[in-house]
Amino acid sequence: GAGAIQELPGLPAGVKFDPTDQELLEHLEGKARPESQKLHPLIDEFIPTIDGEDGICYTHPERLPGVGKDGLIRHFFHRPSKAYTTGTRKRRKVHADPHGGETRWHKTGKTRPVFVEAKLKGYKKILVLYTNYGKKRKPEKTNWVMHQYHLGSDEEEKDGELVVSKVFYQTQPRQCGSTREAVLEKSKDTSEEESGVLRDANTTSIVDLYNASLMVYNQGSQNRAATPHLMPGFALHHGGNSFIP
Repeated sequence: GAGAIQELPGLPAGVKFDPTDQELLEHLEGKARPESQKLHPLIDEFIPTIDGEDGICYTHPERLPGVGKDGLIRHFFHRPSKAYTTGTRKRRKVHADPHGGETRWHKTGKTRPVFVEAKLKGYKKILVLYTNYGKKRKPEKTNWVMHQYHLGSDEEEKDGELVVSKVFYQTQPRQCGSTREAVLEKSKDTSEEESGVLRDANTTSIVDLYNASLMVYNQGSQNRAATPHLMPGFALHHGGNSFIP
């Protein structure tokens, strides 16, 4: 699990697991498609698999292994399931309270393609956790955010298909001074949805979803043998320099 990372030998202080979208899809391909021979021997220590009643769409993120309101990013392999026996809608309800309100993940913005060397590799969705979902209710947005990735050329993942997600608690959203100027500035290069910003329904601000803190594994001061394997997403920091394998 996520806690086992602290016990791994060979990882010096300052090692960060901060994979890009492309690198996450590479790890997913290695896990979901053994024939690709891309599976890293340590990947299960950094991206645990959670399913069933322990899965992301059944469990509040606070109860997921290693997840807290510290702004650190945690990664998980999991399999989305359908909300109903018919149709394609995915289950995103975490739980319902006794008064009928639901806590559920809500997709925001467009499903975005992820390219590797100019070829479509898969897709990415951004979801935000809301509480108080239900009839005649006003849903309340929380600071819990999930980025979900799946392989292939279809915008929607298949029922039961293995996906990879990163989950984090947004600790300090950046506020832009002017909504209109911010949107116009972003639209020069890409659309509002494509730039990873969310319009807050209750204010005129724009909330940036990409400023979560990085995950840092501090191994202490012990001398450890260097690991012979480095995976995409590692960054080693020493003496102010960054060594990226």
